[in-house]
Amino acid sequence: MLSTDTIVAPATPPGEGGIGIVRLSGSRATACLAEVFRSKTTTPAKMESHRLYLGGLYNNRDELVDEVLAVVMRGPRSYTGEDVVEVHCHGGAQVLRSVLDLFLETGAKMAGPGEFTQRAFLNGRLDLAQAEAVIEVIRARSERASRVALDQLKGRLSREIHLFSQQVKDALALLEAHIDFPDDEVGELDLPALLDPLHRVARQMHALAESFDLGRVLREGVSILILGRPNVGKSSLMNAILGESRAIVTEVAGTTRDTLEEQLVLAGFPVRLIDAAGVRDTDDPVEQEGVRRARHKASSADLILMVIDGSVPLDDEDLLALELCRPDKTLVVINKSDQAQHCDVSGLAGFEHRVAVSAKYNQGLADLAQAIVRHLAEDSSLADNEGVVITERRHRDALLSGKKALDELFVSAASAAPRECLAMDLREVLGALGRITGETTPDEILEQIFSRFCIGK
Repeated sequence: MLSTDTIVAPATPPGEGGIGIVRLSGSRATACLAEVFRSKTTTPAKMESHRLYLGGLYNNRDELVDEVLAVVMRGPRSYTGEDVVEVHCHGGAQVLRSVLDLFLETGAKMAGPGEFTQRAFLNGRLDLAQAEAVIEVIRARSERASRVALDQLKGRLSREIHLFSQQVKDALALLEAHIDFPDDEVGELDLPALLDPLHRVARQMHALAESFDLGRVLREGVSILILGRPNVGKSSLMNAILGESRAIVTEVAGTTRDTLEEQLVLAGFPVRLIDAAGVRDTDDPVEQEGVRRARHKASSADLILMVIDGSVPLDDEDLLALELCRPDKTLVVINKSDQAQHCDVSGLAGFEHRVAVSAKYNQGLADLAQAIVRHLAEDSSLADNEGVVITERRHRDALLSGKKALDELFVSAASAAPRECLAMDLREVLGALGRITGETTPDEILEQIFSRFCIGK
């Protein structure tokens, strides 16, 4: 699976910038640099590893393409474990394209998405869980998400998985010794002593799998849905929270006919703020579709901001929208607090979490933010977790698969099943754990994982 080609790609995103970086990796990386780079102080072959050198890049017509800083990072002390070269040039799109073309002309091949990190994995510099953390670090949308991703990149999750694997391997080795040799040679098998640490492993695997609820939120963001009947100020509330005029606001009911999403960070959580169509019975097919989407979002949202117009009594459309809300996942926002209040809160029985605001005049927004933060703090699935947190669904699925195999082992042991069956269950646990770190991951899954990366990483 590991290519022997020397690969090249821009390591900085497209667009204009002060600096652009082009990266090469492979056995010919230094040779490719030598064909196009000139310095007054040294040649690429004599460059000290991990040190920047000033020089120029020249094309085959002996024309200067750009003045650059070049660095050679000789393997295995490099990101990929191979010889790596980076050229730091000016960050214009044309300059980067010209520098890239120079290296392609020397025989380097264009890197595919994630190919540098894939080589780091295949060369043993990173295991698969660490490699996946690279893209999570890049895509982290909050400090907390970044911290979780960096912990995984540093191997915190991998160490936990290896601890599980080692205890399973110890049990399997003992079990196989009793399968291969008579008890009078290795002593009688103490099955309860063999199973006891595995029960502890099963509990730990289950707890780690459950951390995915928090990991998913850190990765995808808390989904906060703004719901209510038409014309209660949902779009105005969204604009007020964002501090910009993002949603269209008019006096005409039913202006919002689709869901509108925006992102922000609140209490350390990335948040997806969703403005939904007003909930009401309507004959308009476009508005009906908007209401259907609002209903769907309500069933999956982490928190619903149920907006009520406090200046008028509750009506049937308010009650229709309330039917979509779970009280424990709902914060009632009584809007238009700047006007005389005619809303009878007794009609909100069961919905005890309420806050009054005026979206038009930005009143009560601090109280609303505090109420949202309190909800996030009280939600057990979003509570701060100092332990290892998983963010990948495939990690959770592998842990649950391994836990299921352990449960089957315990059932088999209780029914005095043959030792060979117990060993088979243990091997299944090891296979599941190995899928997380990459030891037993099929090639097609590896390709799928690295295809999510950007080119140059």
